[in-house]
Amino acid sequence: MNIQEQISDIPKKTQRKRLKKTSKILVVDRGKDLFEQFNRVFAEKQFNLLLDRSLDHAFERFEVETYEILVISSSALKEDEQSGIEILEVISEKCAATQILFLAYPKEISLAFSALKSGSYQYGVLPIADDELKLLLETALDQQPDYAPNLLLKTERQQTSFEDMIGGASCMRDIYRQIRQAAMADMPVLITGETGTGKDLVARAIHQLSDRKEKPFIPIHLGALPRDLVASELFGHEKGAFTGACKRYKGTFERANSGTVFLDEVGTIDEKDQISLLRLLETKQFRRLGNSSLVKANVRIIAATNEDLAQAVESGRFREDLYYRLDVFHIDLPSVKERTGDVSLLVKHFLNLFNEDYHRNIIGISPECITCLESYDWPGNVREIKNVIHRAVVICHGETFLPKHLPDRIVKGRQKRPNVSFSVGTPLREIEHEMIIKTLRWSNNNRKKTAELLGISRKALYNKLKKYEIK
Repeated sequence: MNIQEQISDIPKKTQRKRLKKTSKILVVDRGKDLFEQFNRVFAEKQFNLLLDRSLDHAFERFEVETYEILVISSSALKEDEQSGIEILEVISEKCAATQILFLAYPKEISLAFSALKSGSYQYGVLPIADDELKLLLETALDQQPDYAPNLLLKTERQQTSFEDMIGGASCMRDIYRQIRQAAMADMPVLITGETGTGKDLVARAIHQLSDRKEKPFIPIHLGALPRDLVASELFGHEKGAFTGACKRYKGTFERANSGTVFLDEVGTIDEKDQISLLRLLETKQFRRLGNSSLVKANVRIIAATNEDLAQAVESGRFREDLYYRLDVFHIDLPSVKERTGDVSLLVKHFLNLFNEDYHRNIIGISPECITCLESYDWPGNVREIKNVIHRAVVICHGETFLPKHLPDRIVKGRQKRPNVSFSVGTPLREIEHEMIIKTLRWSNNNRKKTAELLGISRKALYNKLKKYEIK
């Protein structure tokens, strides 16, 4: 029965219940009219009301937070009915506390019956009167279970952000743990990793979580400085110490007193400056250029490099004793291609960031565009993703990213599917487990794409993920 019939069966006491301010309502509709009607009808309420144009994207929201009400229009389901039905089945099964309401236009009423079979609580016919819409939501909340956990919700072990960093891959969660450990111990830290992996963000996070967080954090990119100015910038100088030294200058270590100095690209400094830095690490003192007096240095040093310092030591380009002084606590950052599932998180993060900066309203990414982004190797890592999305936001004047908004190297650079082989006699359970892992990795943890590649429904995939305890 539809909403009008159901309302008549509800006790008057039940009908007097109202929406709570803490209620979260997610509306999935291709247009804006339904969302605007919600805003109008509940103008005096302060609950959280969100709009999404894609049922796929709405599904991903349930991995981050829980919604009391999910409202879906037939226009959103009609876009990809088979996939949409699978999504409704999973949400209904894994998020029992979420009441799913389906609103259909008369010509699309058959979709309502499919939605009801998939777990929708009830349906209504569009266009819907304001009073009817209000009763529809209040009735759904009245019938909501007292307690039912969201089994799709990511736990703290599956966090997707930390300080200013974005990433939910297991290797990134290991990095978050190492950052916490490094912050607790006041010792030198060496951060390694490819260009663009976020070494500066890691250094800043360590400082912000440490006891020195109220003191200065001074980053200095040694590779960008002329070699003859490195010593002056780090240790300072006296007036007349060299040509052009018109007055005393306090160097980085002096200005960062009681704080943290981040030495980026530490492998670029020459032999003489390496000796001075080693002396500072050993004695906690240094001399300004042109002055023989010692200055105390109460600073923590975090160094970073994208080259192999151990190899630089072997070749004689870097002092072995300095290397071991810096490499007390070592954090090695993974490349983007090692971070399964993080590409989509990073893309959405930068999309939101640049949407705000440029006052845009880009809310969707076409499936073809997502495939290109997730299949690309990203040799420039996080920095390259940021630059690509920045460019795309600037040139995109619609509401959806398309392949034409991406650089040619990304559109044409899709990887071929890797081959997977097994020995004769390998148990089917092991083959299935390995195929799911490999396919998830190749699709950058895109579960819709994984299910399609494996030829199973999304609901079946989630059951297998649970069966094999795959996170």
